[in-house]
Amino acid sequence: MDTLLLAEHVRRLRGGEAIESPLYDFANFQRHKETARVEPRAAIIIEGILIFESRTLRSLMDIKIFVDTDADLRFIRRLLRDIGERGRTMEMVVDQYLTTVRPMHTEFVEPSRRFADVIIPEGGHNEVGIDLVIQKIKSLVPRV
Repeated sequence: MDTLLLAEHVRRLRGGEAIESPLYDFANFQRHKETARVEPRAAIIIEGILIFESRTLRSLMDIKIFVDTDADLRFIRRLLRDIGERGRTMEMVVDQYLTTVRPMHTEFVEPSRRFADVIIPEGGHNEVGIDLVIQKIKSLVPRV
């Protein structure tokens, strides 16, 4: 994780500058040498499970949304993704989940929800919560 670089990139995007975003190879646990150019836009969406851990990064956000999903669904999604897209075995995914993912979620991710302005339960299936967020984003983004 390179939170300082992410914060700098968000600052630059907010300032109207394009950035070169690092690309990550999840199958091999390393960064690619290539980057992806990201142009500034009226709205910048930062997503990730640890984005609320950094005070600096939080200070750059106009609205902070925590999407809450049950642990069993999170695990199933991880299992399917890591096997299907990252070439891992079920044993590898379960081992990583039990030794790293679950303890880190308990210690860092779950407590960070207190920094959210909005918590959306039921993941992406909460239409009322999503509609409220859409209206808030529309109020923050200037009309072109």
